[in-house]
Amino acid sequence: MTGMFDTVRRLLRSVRLRLKSAAFLRSARDRWQHPDRVIAALGVREGDRVADLGAGPGYFTFRLARAVGPQGRVYAVDTDPDMSSLVTEAATRDDVRNVAVIEAAEDDPMLPEPVDLVLLVNAFHHLPELTTYLTTLSRYLRPGGRIAIIETVPRWFTFGHATTPGAIAAAMGDAGYTRVARHD
Repeated sequence: MTGMFDTVRRLLRSVRLRLKSAAFLRSARDRWQHPDRVIAALGVREGDRVADLGAGPGYFTFRLARAVGPQGRVYAVDTDPDMSSLVTEAATRDDVRNVAVIEAAEDDPMLPEPVDLVLLVNAFHHLPELTTYLTTLSRYLRPGGRIAIIETVPRWFTFGHATTPGAIAAAMGDAGYTRVARHD
């Protein structure tokens, strides 16, 4: 009987992972997200250390890994173990060696080293106690390090999964950051 429950549990986990992944990795996403333009605008260089905060299943993680090259490092940071599992599986399957998966705490990204860039894509609205979290995040930036935020603008269908540009600017300012660029 235990074997049957284990089989059902594995099947349900597999379905759950695929559904979560599909929500983030839709093929149509490239048309509106423009990931190559985003990476170019960020000025990611070979050898950089980058944290993909709220990485999900790795939509930007693996693009960043190509941009930083074999001497660079990308930290795929997420609090959801399912998402971390998907990134780990993809990195193993595709033999991507410059991606490290970090299962973060709710209030701390727990990066193992300072980074040149922290990228948050549609994840800012998930951050707890913004000023405290953003202040903690500053400890993980190298001198001259940057935070880049891409966030959906609130609309009726975003159901709280969005933040206004003004709210982002205010939270960043309250935590002591200075805006150096804005791209639309």
